[in-house]
Amino acid sequence: MHDVPFWLWIVFVVIVVVSLAVDLFAHRTAHTIGFREATAWSAAWITLAVLFGGVVFLVVGTDAGVEYTTAWLLEKSLSVDNLFVFALIFSYFQVPRAYQHRVLFLGVLGALVFRGLFLAAGVAVVSSFTAVLYVFAAILFWSTYKILKGEDESFDPGRSVAVRLLRKVIPVRDEYAGPHFFVKEAGRRVATPLLAVVAAIEAADLVFAVDSVPAVLAVSSDVFIVYTSNAFAILGLRALYFMLAGLLDRFHYLSYGLALILGFIGVKLVLQATHETVSTAVPEIPSLVSLAVIVVVLAAAITVSVLRPPAEQDENA
Repeated sequence: MHDVPFWLWIVFVVIVVVSLAVDLFAHRTAHTIGFREATAWSAAWITLAVLFGGVVFLVVGTDAGVEYTTAWLLEKSLSVDNLFVFALIFSYFQVPRAYQHRVLFLGVLGALVFRGLFLAAGVAVVSSFTAVLYVFAAILFWSTYKILKGEDESFDPGRSVAVRLLRKVIPVRDEYAGPHFFVKEAGRRVATPLLAVVAAIEAADLVFAVDSVPAVLAVSSDVFIVYTSNAFAILGLRALYFMLAGLLDRFHYLSYGLALILGFIGVKLVLQATHETVSTAVPEIPSLVSLAVIVVVLAAAITVSVLRPPAEQDENA
């Protein structure tokens, strides 16, 4: 655990609250977010995350800074899978583009809360029962297998538990009512499909947390590092989605890169657990090496995707 001053926690909370308020104010009117606007916002979120990382380097130390950067980049790369699911959900529910940011904003709020709870629980479990790292490694190896077998794209938005529970709690009408989540029909309140979309987004994030939480805990077991890195990665998800919405299919080798990263992190977890529970002679993989592997694999996956476009795209070119 790192010696993190309390005031740095306060700074982090203030940054997140102010950033969300600014984002909400800037998008108070529903509109379609274009590539240029999304790129500007994505650059702003990345800059904010990098600047905060610089503060971590200066205040907490080099090791903490490397861990934060590695965890943030890892979560950022894993979040690409979320973007594919977001596109699937929006397509399934035929969500008008003007309302998509409103949905993702609420999805991010939920993700910040749930990830915080999961990460805190994960850190507590790892601290008291190190052998659980073997379980986390098994989860990552299974996720790697599913991605390589193409079984990670089977998420059905309409059949998610969250959406089914929502329909049991409150009636959901078939038509949208502008940006509203609820309307009154025949004197009773009913939900619009927009609320069902939020439920599907939250359900998807819970599914991805199964991979994300064990992966980031392989980088650090410090609550401050794992949560702040996750939070800054999550905050930039909306802008990243709108920036890459039309380009996701082009990065067709990225899923293989993510599978390789998850497999590597799984090996790191096994070595870490064995080092702590069996013998200190077993080597551990330093965070700096993990950072280098993630950067190289992502760069290679993106480069190969650009140089070798999908067959259909190549034929249409």
